[in-house]
Amino acid sequence: MADEVLSQSEIDKLLSAISTGAVSADEVKAEDQKKIKVYDFKRPDKFSKDQIRTLFMLHENFARLLNTYLSTNLRVLVKIEVASVDQLTYEEFIRSLPNPSVINIISLAPLKGNVIFEMDTNIAFAIIDRIFGGAGDESKMKIRTLTDIEEAVIKKMLVSMMDCLREAWHHVVDFRPIAESMESNPQFTQIVPSGDMTVIITLQIKIGDVEGMLNICIPYVVIEPIIPKLTTTFWVAASSERDNHPDEIKALEKKLDRVKVPLTVQLGRVGITINEFLTLGFGDVLRLNRKTNDDLLCIVGKIPKFYCRPGTMGKQVAVQITKVIHEEENDEGENTDG
Repeated sequence: MADEVLSQSEIDKLLSAISTGAVSADEVKAEDQKKIKVYDFKRPDKFSKDQIRTLFMLHENFARLLNTYLSTNLRVLVKIEVASVDQLTYEEFIRSLPNPSVINIISLAPLKGNVIFEMDTNIAFAIIDRIFGGAGDESKMKIRTLTDIEEAVIKKMLVSMMDCLREAWHHVVDFRPIAESMESNPQFTQIVPSGDMTVIITLQIKIGDVEGMLNICIPYVVIEPIIPKLTTTFWVAASSERDNHPDEIKALEKKLDRVKVPLTVQLGRVGITINEFLTLGFGDVLRLNRKTNDDLLCIVGKIPKFYCRPGTMGKQVAVQITKVIHEEENDEGENTDG
């Protein structure tokens, strides 16, 4: 930066002001210090506040999508929210990770380079335990590296999690995330030089009673080509375009049309004691709470929706809908019959 040069008349006025006491030397020094801004060349700020804010909003959308996906597939209450978006050098990020960790190296073609998708081991084990039919109890989990089978389960789950990330970024850049490798030791993951700046998006995850963090490390060199799009103005414009896009609404409707829901016909119910249950044997008869000419209850998911009559169609057992159960009838206890 070039030094500011004072003219002779300005120098004379300044010396005169100091000699008369109108301006003190300390005030001149303080004024000069105000112009100095501390800058650490070892940690240059690559992302502006507006870009950090946009990344925060992008991953809030990702958190909502991921929350829906995990809640549906794990059949448990899941809560995900963006905890922070920070700038760190790659070395600082790697040093902050425990060993072992669950670290996935992801490519985002057509963007060049890799990003890191790291989750706490307790979150990974909670997901694995729920998939295998467990309760995901944190008290039974021990910190260790994943087995080959457990890695395969996480990798399969990761494919769908990456789909959520792609959907969240869709209006900024349409990348194709591919999981390239999985590591447990942070020191074995060197995707950029140690001093390179990265942005770290930290998500707080709660699966049932298990809490942990999920970190997404994106090096600056990876998203440098799309930096101009990381502005709130671009994000708001893209969001408005998305809300008014009829093609996406039609695509969503088609997906909903293909969703399968369980439909169950309940022949009846009976209440017995534990002692009676233990003494049941072949040939015993249980008397249900329905008569042979009564309509049967048809349950969609877990909600009673119809009454029906049993019969056959060709060689198949079938039922014929006789009445629709409205919402107010459910409120009156139709689903607790018997």
